[in-house]
Amino acid sequence: MPLNKKELDPFLVDGENFEVAGRSVIDTGTRGNGRCVISVDDWLVLGLEVEKVDKIYDPMAPLEDFRFKNREKLKDLPFPGLGAVGDFNSMVSTTCSGPSADHIVVYVSTSLQSDGDIAERRKNIESFTLDFVPKAKDALQCTA
Repeated sequence: MPLNKKELDPFLVDGENFEVAGRSVIDTGTRGNGRCVISVDDWLVLGLEVEKVDKIYDPMAPLEDFRFKNREKLKDLPFPGLGAVGDFNSMVSTTCSGPSADHIVVYVSTSLQSDGDIAERRKNIESFTLDFVPKAKDALQCTA
């Protein structure tokens, strides 16, 4: 599944070695999730995970707090579901109704050692997430 270069660019750092590691986030086989990591010179720039689940999980629920630093609800998602963004990551839970999943949870993460403007990073994580989730749903043949 190709990523949008414009959405990926803010996370890329200068370096010699661009690497994508892990398995497909879509073709998970019998596993319930797929994860891949994008790095430059062994520096995590973006981690992506798609988990096939049985219901919508609220990223603002108390049980999900451990995933975030400075969690904030994502408002006005352009698809059905719930989402949240933090200083280094996002989580979106959405319907799928596809052949391989009823619902999915999409996680996007960056390095916890990332420097720079936090507000800008959060904006970039949100923008990438809102671009990536519909692509993941299409790749999984979600109908909802």
